[in-house]
Amino acid sequence: MSTAFDRELARGSAELLRAKRLELSPLESPLGRGWHPLRDDVAAALLEQPAGIGDVISRLVTVQTIFDRLPPSPAANRVSAFNELYLKITRRVDRAIVGGVNSPDFLELLDVEFAKRYFDALVRWNNDDEDTPDVWEVLFKRAGDVEMSRLTAAMLGVNAHINHDLALALIGTWNELGAPEHGDDTIHPDYLLVNEIFYEEIPVLRRGFSTDWQLEIDQFVGGLDDWSQRILVTVTRARAWDQGRRLWQLRHDLDDFEQARRTMDRAASLLAEWAIVGDRLVNSTRFLRRLLPDDGRPADVGARG
Repeated sequence: MSTAFDRELARGSAELLRAKRLELSPLESPLGRGWHPLRDDVAAALLEQPAGIGDVISRLVTVQTIFDRLPPSPAANRVSAFNELYLKITRRVDRAIVGGVNSPDFLELLDVEFAKRYFDALVRWNNDDEDTPDVWEVLFKRAGDVEMSRLTAAMLGVNAHINHDLALALIGTWNELGAPEHGDDTIHPDYLLVNEIFYEEIPVLRRGFSTDWQLEIDQFVGGLDDWSQRILVTVTRARAWDQGRRLWQLRHDLDDFEQARRTMDRAASLLAEWAIVGDRLVNSTRFLRRLLPDDGRPADVGARG
């Protein structure tokens, strides 16, 4: 027997999560959201929805060329870091579909529905739409923040995509193909196949996005980062599947569904702000390390230039 959805409890949770996020970071969204000065380019690139995974890849390539030209400098825009990672993962999924899976229709449609959520967030931000999901806003409003590492920026995008978009993409896919029955062993293995792609790609991509200081930490901990990220991918994607099953039960009540989505969004956005706090701490530690050489005495900062 399923537990009835408590809309008021969900609303209260969503408001509390938002308040906690703003305590961590009161950073306001810029006036006039939008991908200035290439607003028209983004709008043209995302004018039509993708029909297949080939369309998704084509649009991601176009978006990459646009974001690589956006401020603060060529290839330094923080959203471009996530888009680059997403493009590489999507190309791997495309090869997996061609190579043979249990249900290629399911995996391709899921990929398309997944991409639609990201593209929709980009368009909403471009149109100065206040309904841009909070979890995407956390990244988008820091697109030009070069103090935030590209690694953290990419992880913020992954967080938004898995902890918010993926459950919604599953709903969109099941609306077309039908939800799996209990004990179904056809499409879930295909869903888990994407985990394997993440396991293989994320370590290489992580090191490619890392600063020298982050690479030093990576080398120090050995394989611990790779192991922990495998666990993180496993847990978050399993949670997205479960969240999708719960949201599926609410699909006929738009108010309940939206309140559940908003709560999910607020939880993911708070997690994103915590990731940024961690990034700031790492950068601060690096700065202190530069000021304190091996003998522990403050360095002559002026002499270092």
